[in-house]
Amino acid sequence: MFFSLIIPVYNRPDEVAELLESLSHSNYKESFEIVVVEDGSSLKCEDVVHKYEGKLSLSYYYKENSGPGDSRNYGMKMAKGEYFIIFDSDCIIPTEYLSEVDKALKENYVDCYGGPDRALDSFSDIQKAINFAMTSFLTTGGIRGGSEKIDKFQPRSFNMGLSRQAFEASKGFGNIHPGEDPDLSIRLWNLGFETKLFPNAYVYHKRRIDWDKFSVQVNKFGKARPILNSWYPKYNKLTFFFPSVFITGFGVAVLLLIFNFDLLLQLYFIYFLVLFLVSSYQNKSLKIGGLSVIAVWKQFYGYGIGFIESFIKVIILKQKPQIAFPELFFKI
Repeated sequence: MFFSLIIPVYNRPDEVAELLESLSHSNYKESFEIVVVEDGSSLKCEDVVHKYEGKLSLSYYYKENSGPGDSRNYGMKMAKGEYFIIFDSDCIIPTEYLSEVDKALKENYVDCYGGPDRALDSFSDIQKAINFAMTSFLTTGGIRGGSEKIDKFQPRSFNMGLSRQAFEASKGFGNIHPGEDPDLSIRLWNLGFETKLFPNAYVYHKRRIDWDKFSVQVNKFGKARPILNSWYPKYNKLTFFFPSVFITGFGVAVLLLIFNFDLLLQLYFIYFLVLFLVSSYQNKSLKIGGLSVIAVWKQFYGYGIGFIESFIKVIILKQKPQIAFPELFFKI
């Protein structure tokens, strides 16, 4: 099987350099190609790509900005392989990654897979805290950390594989962002394709974002979910409401202090204490444990507020998503 690695990039030449360097150390013995798609960047990575042309089989394309989903589609159209592997530019790829994917596909072929993400020791404390918030079973149920139900796993596009057949049948990613990856997964299911988690096909996801960018990102995640629920009500889950219920419940817990009732607030304190202890143990750092509490609060608050706003506009008021939240849709 010939793999084509698809990497969309927007103004991140340094990230591409780290990603390509990691791929240059792959222990995979078969040939593979890398397709880099520059999505209208003003800070291009073309020179970085040229530096690795002797080490890797590379193609570089520049196109006008149309978002990561359309750029992935463009890369898959230009690729030669029969199986596409999609990475975000802020990923670092373990040496054994492609070998693990090849092994998994030979043992139990699937037309679309996703893998977990992890943090390297070299990541900053905030990056490690955000990684904990995004991957822990205590926060997201381990969706990105590798513990979601395997029979209906929704791959995330920072680390995803897709067969050419599935791409051509589904037409690839839509123009919503974020949310383009679960949208694709559901359309694949409706077409009869299967998705699967490959737990050993993990990447190191660097997430070069600060607290403000993280808050904006998770807020958009929250806004996207009711839109997807309106498109695909069959796949709606009660767990999608959890962050909104969590922050609403916290507000209620604070108000109940007026009546000298603090049991609910104590439960929140216990939850955050458990988060602190688990993260401190996993990361071997009390500082990262404390930062993880901040990351989780920002995650729940940002997602929860976004979800509530989108639920009201899209589900209750029946507004067209593209009108209610134009910032979530790229023009293609």
